[in-house]
Amino acid sequence: MRESGLDFTIAKIGECRVPSPMSGVRFTGDEERVLYHATLEGISGALNAGAALPGMEAAGPRRMLFFDPAKLACGIVTCGGLCPGVNDVVRAVVLSLDRHYGVRTIYGFRFGYDGLTKRPGREPLALTPESVRRIHESGGSVLGSSRGPQDPGEMVERLDELGVGILFAIGGDGTLRGAQKIGEEAARRGLAISVIGIPKTIDNDISFVQRTFGFETAVTEARRATYAAHAEAEAARNGIGLVKLMGRDSGFIAAYSALVNNEVNFCLVPEVPFTLGGFMAALQRRLEQRGHALVVVAEGAGQDLMSGSGEHDASGNVKYGDIGVFLRDAITKHFKQAGTSVTLKYIDPSYAIRSVPATPHDAAFCLLLGQSAVHAGLCGRTNMAVSFWNHRFTHVPISLAVSERKTIDPQDTLWSSVVASTGQPWEMR
Repeated sequence: MRESGLDFTIAKIGECRVPSPMSGVRFTGDEERVLYHATLEGISGALNAGAALPGMEAAGPRRMLFFDPAKLACGIVTCGGLCPGVNDVVRAVVLSLDRHYGVRTIYGFRFGYDGLTKRPGREPLALTPESVRRIHESGGSVLGSSRGPQDPGEMVERLDELGVGILFAIGGDGTLRGAQKIGEEAARRGLAISVIGIPKTIDNDISFVQRTFGFETAVTEARRATYAAHAEAEAARNGIGLVKLMGRDSGFIAAYSALVNNEVNFCLVPEVPFTLGGFMAALQRRLEQRGHALVVVAEGAGQDLMSGSGEHDASGNVKYGDIGVFLRDAITKHFKQAGTSVTLKYIDPSYAIRSVPATPHDAAFCLLLGQSAVHAGLCGRTNMAVSFWNHRFTHVPISLAVSERKTIDPQDTLWSSVVASTGQPWEMR
């Protein structure tokens, strides 16, 4: 269904002819849709353009399935950087497959897509309800993780060799692109293999996904760092607390951390450029007026102020310069040259944040996300990711989810609220 230029059509392996073993639940009809637009203006715009209202396919259990659960084997893989809630999602998928559908063969592929290759030492784990019983109490990933692509043909051969009908790929945009290639290769070979993506990114930067798991936990943990930095800054004459948070190209963690702790005076994100001179002038005015300042900076902010190495990581991402260390040194140098004595405390909690267990609300979100992924796979959906949109779980084609990176709109209400909370200038140029 192509609507207003957005095609939310979900690919299907074939017709659903197997009755679901689930009972006592509300089944979701294939015709159920969740509106893409959340405002009357958006709806009116679509109607005035003569288009049908854009809507995503609603997630949930179906009455009829494509796969026979009694004959089905499934696989789970986690890729990319760690994120709070990965183990929760793995556990949710395993428990839903076993308890809701009676699937008994579930493989856990180790250390990302590398575990889907046929090289020595790549044997998958056997996942059972007992083996995942308490994994949600720990951070990290019980399956391990890695970055970097693998040959889609080799991975499909491995899945076919093991008789895997559904692969659940938990990861960010690179992982989803890899999942899409696996799904396309399986289709090219005429294999009935469903590929379901479960978006995982601490940065909350996947398009057509309202919120990704782990993001709320990250903001909760970041609050510890901003509280500590503020306490240090307030306790010293001309004290400055500087906190670097994750966010390569999207500054959502930094922005929400500024709202959670409205003692933050400056929030620097990749989407809003600034100059060193403009920032230093604003910081100096703050110290003159209040005697202390708290600065939060996303890791991808201010990259134009540093000379990059030009190197790339295993996922193909450009290796960014360390804006936290850069600002720490630049602030110290600026005030020394100005003859002003400052006390600066720099905190970088990045890896401590991404490795913690999920908060209760995030854990519940992970459970529902994993269950939604299982329901989608059993009814033959493929090349799709489970989304959360307008407060409903939905299906979105992977092609749309990776079409562009979701970022903060400097003209939208979120950034306006951050500026109002911090009191920082709209522009620091």
